[in-house]
Amino acid sequence: MHYSPEPIPWATARDRGEAFLRHMDSRRSVRMFSDDPVPREAIELAVAAANTAPSGAHQQPWTFVATQDADIKHRIRVAAEAEERENYEGGRLPDAWRDAIAPLGTSSDKSYLDVVPWIVVVFAQKSTPMPDGSLRKNYYVNESVGIACGLFIAALHTMGLATLTHTPNPMGFLSEILERPSTERPYILFPIGHPAADCEVPDLQRKPLADAVTFVP
Repeated sequence: MHYSPEPIPWATARDRGEAFLRHMDSRRSVRMFSDDPVPREAIELAVAAANTAPSGAHQQPWTFVATQDADIKHRIRVAAEAEERENYEGGRLPDAWRDAIAPLGTSSDKSYLDVVPWIVVVFAQKSTPMPDGSLRKNYYVNESVGIACGLFIAALHTMGLATLTHTPNPMGFLSEILERPSTERPYILFPIGHPAADCEVPDLQRKPLADAVTFVP
């Protein structure tokens, strides 16, 4: 397949790049959601964007499991809070990690999981069942799924939706509740919706460009 995208003049490319930077710089992780409905098409569009991600050997080792079922969302909340209580109140988190997340004001309370219209859990496919019943080992799974999740987040933000990269640890309960096969493992839980009217987020500053990139002669 021949690939020859039309060249973009630098002035136009720069404008696009700056506009994209401004757009993404306005994105924040949210823990206070409204219950305003979000159409299923929005989830489909975001997953379609994620599907454009590069992946090792083009194996696309991801599964996006979406639910708006109130009972399933509540079961996920109950299980997530049980694990998080062990982390926060049970002493399972090391002191260094507690210090790192302290500015975020997080806790074991995950009540937003009952409020959001959608929960999407991304599963990483360690292997993929083949038509002959065998299993194909997938390669660069973490890298591939991580890139897909980044595009998923960008797509949601572009549609005016908010989310959070929630990774309760351990996450095995998600496989049980969502009835996923043993060839997959939970990767990230995304609550998806609109920010609440009184939504607040930590006053954080992103790493300066000078600290994020090094140009080598």
